[in-house]
Amino acid sequence: MSNKLLLAGAVLAILAPVGAFAQSNAAGGAAAGAATGAVGGAVVGGPVGAAVGGVTGAIVGGIVGDQQPKFHQYVVTQGVPSYTYQQELRVGTVLPESGVTYYEVPAEYGVRGYRYTVVNNTPVLVEPGTRRVVQIVR
Repeated sequence: MSNKLLLAGAVLAILAPVGAFAQSNAAGGAAAGAATGAVGGAVVGGPVGAAVGGVTGAIVGGIVGDQQPKFHQYVVTQGVPSYTYQQELRVGTVLPESGVTYYEVPAEYGVRGYRYTVVNNTPVLVEPGTRRVVQIVR
């Protein structure tokens, strides 16, 4: 048990500055969620729990549950052009500075601080300041 507490303390010490920065940044919900999830996961499940908790916590603030298919359909009806990305598209991908257009997410989906675009015919949520993909909406 004491090893888990030590690990949790170490993870918290490393991630606390990230969480503090994320809270001062309007688009930092994913970073704060990742930090919180990692610490909680470390306490419960050790190093593996930290990794799983960090990934799960990172999507806090995204489009969840039955809202995903509704949002996907909304994007399709908007006729947003798709950007062709040559590499594998995944969460964490940083999109290029030019050639991609970002759009406001309607308030009804409860997402603040992110924009959406379509990449390889798939809607994605993006942090506007970094152009980093935070969620792939299917």
